[in-house]
Order: sequence, then C-alpha cells, then structure tokens
Amino acid sequence: MKFILSISGASGVIYGVKLLQEMVRMNLEVHLIISETAKQILKHEIKQDYKELYKLAYKTYENNGLFSPPSSGSFEHDGMIVVPCSMKTLSAVANGYGDTLIARAALCCLKENRKLILVPRETPLNKTGIKNMLLAKENGAVILPAMPAFYHKPEKIGDLVDFIVGKILDQLNIKHSLFKRWG
Repeated sequence: MKFILSISGASGVIYGVKLLQEMVRMNLEVHLIISETAKQILKHEIKQDYKELYKLAYKTYENNGLFSPPSSGSFEHDGMIVVPCSMKTLSAVANGYGDTLIARAALCCLKENRKLILVPRETPLNKTGIKNMLLAKENGAVILPAMPAFYHKPEKIGDLVDFIVGKILDQLNIKHSLFKRWG
C-alpha cells in the first residue's frame, strides 16, 4: 500500500513521526512531505532532524515542489494523512487554495475521492477553525483531532501518541495493536 504522509507546522509533530515509524515498520510505501515550519518544530519539540525522517520514507518531496508527482490527481496512492494539520493547512484544504504541495496533494485526494485524513492539533478552537473543519469534512476529508482517550489506561506520553496513531491507522483499515480497544 502507498500513502502520502505530510507533517505540517503545528505542535504535535510527534504524531507524524510515530505514524511514519509505524507505517515503515509495516512495510508500507510512504511518500513524505514536511513543511518548513514543521522542520523547525521537529527540532524544538522532540529534537528530531527532519533529514533522519527522510531516510525512513520511500520518497520525499519539498513542500514548495508543486511539480512533484503528488500534486497531480493522476498520482495513484491509497490515501493521505496530514498530521499534525496546522490551521493554515486546514484553511488551504477547506477553501481550495493549493499553494503548497501539502495543500495541493490534499486537494487532489478530495477531487479523486481518495482518503484524506486531517489531524488538527489546536486548542482552543476559534469559529474559523471550526468552520474550516466542517468545510473540509463536507468536501470529503476525515477530521481526526488529536484528542487522545483514557479508557485504555495510558501510563506515559507514548501511550497517548499511540492512541492517535492507532485511530489514524483505523481510518486506513490497517490492523495494529497500538492501544487496547474498548471491550
């Protein structure tokens, strides 16, 4: 299976990193796009150099690379995930403004009826953010806010991260054992 994974410039880059690691561990083909702001946040939040993540991915693209394959609807794949999804990226997707590769690839997913999962990581939300989530949802995106649950009795931050990554994999119909299901 082949996926586009995008890490945009919002807090919570750890979710994107963990998802990349899990997808690679599962031998999935991951096409990775990291925004310029996300590259800075990776260093700040988790002391991670984006170049190390590039080594894990099947293929990487720069966010300003609008001539890259993911910018076309003819680029076949099984879905796209934007995690975390900044409010800027959410707005671009919700309003059809494909000025970056992340936004353009997401818009291609919507027009081609492919799975698009947006994982906003912002709190509290303002009215514009809520409207943009609704608009993106109405256009076919899955809105999966980074809101971990606690029924699985998390003991460390990694357990909370695993829950969100597991919920993303659930949306892609990919089996995993990242958290204990409600039972």
